[in-house]
Amino acid sequence: VQLQASGGGSVQAGGSLTLSCAVSERINRILILGWYRQVPGKRRELVASIGKDGSTDYLFSVKDRFTISTDSAKNTVSLQMNNLKPEDTAVYYCNAKRQGDHWGQGTQVTVSS
Repeated sequence: VQLQASGGGSVQAGGSLTLSCAVSERINRILILGWYRQVPGKRRELVASIGKDGSTDYLFSVKDRFTISTDSAKNTVSLQMNNLKPEDTAVYYCNAKRQGDHWGQGTQVTVSS
């Protein structure tokens, strides 16, 4: 599985960004799709995930601000991020779980106060 992320950038606090990840295989063959983030010196953490059945899971600090979704026609997984905070600054990675973990390249999100 190959993943290509896009959509990062720089915004001010309170702003919005949408990350998108193109998946090389039909997403209905992927067990779980997710977005992770990492800041220097810290472990990569799960931000949001969506299962084949559509069930979602979110990091507590992003609940009610971020929304993960998939588009089966385009084979993409997206992360809509609203009301961004400086602590959301990180490199964001898309992930697919299918016969192991597959990662896209990271995309930088920078939120200034």
